[in-house]
Amino acid sequence: MPGATLSPWTMSYFATALVCLVAGLALTISGFGYPSSPIDDPASLVIVHLIAIGWLGLLFAGSLLQFVPVIASRQLQSPHLALPALLLTMIGLLLLLGGFLGLADIVPFWTWMLPAGGLLLTLAFAGLCWMVAGTLVAARPYSLPAKFVALGCVPLIATALVGLLFALSLSGLTDDPHLVGLLLSAGPAHAYLGLFGWMTITAIGVSYRLLTMFLLSPERTHGTSRTIGWLLAAALVAAGCGIFSDGAGLPADWPLHLAIALSGLAALLYAIDIHSIFRERKRKSVELNVMASLVAIGMLLSCFVLLAASILIGNPAGMVMPVAYLFIFGWLTGLGLGQLYKIVAFMTWLQFYGPVLGRTAVPRVQDLVNERRASLWFGLYFTATATATAVLILDMPDMFRAATFAQLTAVCALAFEFIQARRLAMVPAATRLPSAVAARRLILPSFNGRSR
Repeated sequence: MPGATLSPWTMSYFATALVCLVAGLALTISGFGYPSSPIDDPASLVIVHLIAIGWLGLLFAGSLLQFVPVIASRQLQSPHLALPALLLTMIGLLLLLGGFLGLADIVPFWTWMLPAGGLLLTLAFAGLCWMVAGTLVAARPYSLPAKFVALGCVPLIATALVGLLFALSLSGLTDDPHLVGLLLSAGPAHAYLGLFGWMTITAIGVSYRLLTMFLLSPERTHGTSRTIGWLLAAALVAAGCGIFSDGAGLPADWPLHLAIALSGLAALLYAIDIHSIFRERKRKSVELNVMASLVAIGMLLSCFVLLAASILIGNPAGMVMPVAYLFIFGWLTGLGLGQLYKIVAFMTWLQFYGPVLGRTAVPRVQDLVNERRASLWFGLYFTATATATAVLILDMPDMFRAATFAQLTAVCALAFEFIQARRLAMVPAATRLPSAVAARRLILPSFNGRSR
């Protein structure tokens, strides 16, 4: 693919993201934060942002650095910003978490920590959008995945800016009544813009390219795909209106309800598109990463089914947190782990064997992983996620921690599988590189050439 390169910092993004995921699950198991505390408690906000920014934010950022050049068929614009964006995200997140811990009286509270963390995170995501949007704008004509990824950059910046305003308010540096009134109705919209507006729209766009590539399906733009784009754009506008509805004297929840309804319809059409891609595939054997992605898409649909059921029985508020948990860990995390399983092996193969391809015997990409063993861990993860959602609905906190422990076990096992793939531990002896070579390049940059 012309212009496609291996991003030197992608593995560093992925490794840091996995550390944040493990830390977030471990804190939850210990009884720290939700559900032991309300979701808006500072302790809960620590876990929420550790997962949302540390895990999902870095995962999506690292993925975009790698796949936007593939989508645009040209080199990444300003690739030198990748490392500063990673460092700013890590430092900003640590400051943000320190501020929340201070609000919870666990550590000393300094008023500057929250706004400083919010500012650094805003700069980091602005740098990411500069790289992504600049690369996509220079590409002609615009492909379907490129349009979705570009659309996702808008709510990303909006999420960062609203988060910065939250940080200013929570730190006590400002008590402006207009700002406080605005933020009272902005919390749900802030979460929606980040988790659905940026991450889900981006995931939909990238998955169109990845699944057609891995399944060898024809790359077509269906009518439903265009409809999905317009529905998601309308949902973003509705969610944005939700931020300002309170100040306009309107009911604060109706725009977000409209955004969720539009998103549910878009998710249904997306599932129909994925079914078409799956049905038209030329590769009959389905790899593990695709199966994991399909399960994650099923959990995305389940979120909207649960919301619809809660409305019918008259208890939508009681279903918000279980649905949010299923959305984050079933859909976004499930999809992320599934694609990581393939991406890590594929990038490792390109990095180590691409330069010698055609000059010596090389293994297949599948030789870098053990799908039979990893399938057990994916099965455990998705089963534990569904169980955790169910016990949240039933209000069984002890069972929830047990299910979370099973999730943590599966995540750690999958992280070990990723490390084994990076170390070339499962490659046949005849084509295996010296272990020291692979060990030196586990997560730090080591490749700066073109992929072939």
